[in-house]
Amino acid sequence: MPTEEPLKPLLAPCRDLPTWIAFSWLRAGWQDFRQVMKISMTYGLVMMLISLLITWVAWQAHSVVLAIALTAGFFFLGPIIAIGLYSLSRQLSNQVEPQFLRCLKEGKKNLGNEMVLSFMFLIVFLIWARAASMLHIFFPSYTAMQLGDWLTFLGVGTAVGAVFAAIIFCVGAFSIPMLMDRKVDTVTAVVTSINAVLKNKKAMFVWALSIILLTVLGMVTFYLGFVVLLPVIGHATWHAYRDTIDADAWELGPGLGQSESADASTSGNK
Repeated sequence: MPTEEPLKPLLAPCRDLPTWIAFSWLRAGWQDFRQVMKISMTYGLVMMLISLLITWVAWQAHSVVLAIALTAGFFFLGPIIAIGLYSLSRQLSNQVEPQFLRCLKEGKKNLGNEMVLSFMFLIVFLIWARAASMLHIFFPSYTAMQLGDWLTFLGVGTAVGAVFAAIIFCVGAFSIPMLMDRKVDTVTAVVTSINAVLKNKKAMFVWALSIILLTVLGMVTFYLGFVVLLPVIGHATWHAYRDTIDADAWELGPGLGQSESADASTSGNK
């Protein structure tokens, strides 16, 4: 009789992280970017063009709120959009020649779990968008708003957005790389991610702040910085997952070809 597979824990354990480890992840992300520069810059270019399109649509609509909502939605879905970058770094980490087609195959094989997670992110974004639209009730029309009104409006809006952004960050910090790396269900990946963030609050605060600052830097360069900065963040996220989550209890996911048996078996240990 075949032996029953032992039950897996509800979540993968996480390691204790030093406060400033985010800078190590960014250095590793930069190294990955340099190794797959053409593919990474193509991703960054697409993100820049999407950002420009969002800005143009908002400009044509003469709506600051629309610009904020579209931009927030874009970055709310950022962890899902960066799947290809996680895949490239995964291939590099396991000494597999990086290939764009392999990224597509990995994404296809993980499509079910990725769609569930995308749907969760979409629900959070829609709730945020609804909350943002309700702020208009408490403020006069834009033409009548003074400087104090604008500061209050932006302050309250930022505070509300920060709550929803924190939820997305906790859920998406490690869940998507884990779904790509291991044969694991969405619930386990999400609970693992939330647990790791809450157990490493200082390190995760520095990591989140680094992402925000790099994103703002890309925006003030009229999105040109996105061509480099967003891919580096995506690659760095993979290294954040490897340094934080001990997922050895789960089998490796697809996408590493014949080379996965030796090097990839220790993907959780650097």
